[in-house]
Amino acid sequence: MSDASLHYGDFALGRRSTLVEAAYAAIKAAIRNGTFPPGFQGSELEISQRLGMSRTPVHQAIIQLQAEGMVDLRSKRGVVIRALSPDDMREVYDVIVAVEGMAAFIIASLPASEREAICDALEELNAAMERALEADDLDAWADHDGKFHSMLVERSGNGRLERIATVNLDQSHRARRVTLNLRPKPTQSVIEHRAIIDAMRRGDAINCRVAAQKHKESARDIVVPLLRRYRMTHL
Repeated sequence: MSDASLHYGDFALGRRSTLVEAAYAAIKAAIRNGTFPPGFQGSELEISQRLGMSRTPVHQAIIQLQAEGMVDLRSKRGVVIRALSPDDMREVYDVIVAVEGMAAFIIASLPASEREAICDALEELNAAMERALEADDLDAWADHDGKFHSMLVERSGNGRLERIATVNLDQSHRARRVTLNLRPKPTQSVIEHRAIIDAMRRGDAINCRVAAQKHKESARDIVVPLLRRYRMTHL
């Protein structure tokens, strides 16, 4: 095989990978924002057409999403967006509690110079959340809150934690979206985030983990009962 064909193969492989990543991101966004709601079913061709993408990368993205528990592939029914019950959502939150607690512990154990940079970035997002609440912009609050938690796990540097968190944070987003206007104004979230950051700045890994876990337990104990109270059994 010539060098030219090797380079072409690498390019083709990279291009396919990029297309699959784009399809994966597009389908996941459509699930998160309700374009493809729970229980939605359609063929891979229909999904490809609605997204304006070719079928091959969409197929590969769907296989990945099936492995993550977001969709099912069923004979004669095609792709089905998996619904989540309140019990499912409690399990999702239980996973996030563990993952984010460990991520916070890892960051708080880093050298001071590395911790400070991460704390500064998290503090910026927390300040943006506070401004959004002052403006009664719950959508902006939710956006910044999601970024805060994604960054917390990402900056731990543990790729396995990040992969686990990504799947579960995507699923918890559904519950947060439908309960956003049913729950009390989430002013406590900013206070709890600040407690995480303060422990992180001190390098207090144990209390940082505890603060991160308690924060997500508080969210779980607000959201899951709301889902049950309003009989939201098909998220």
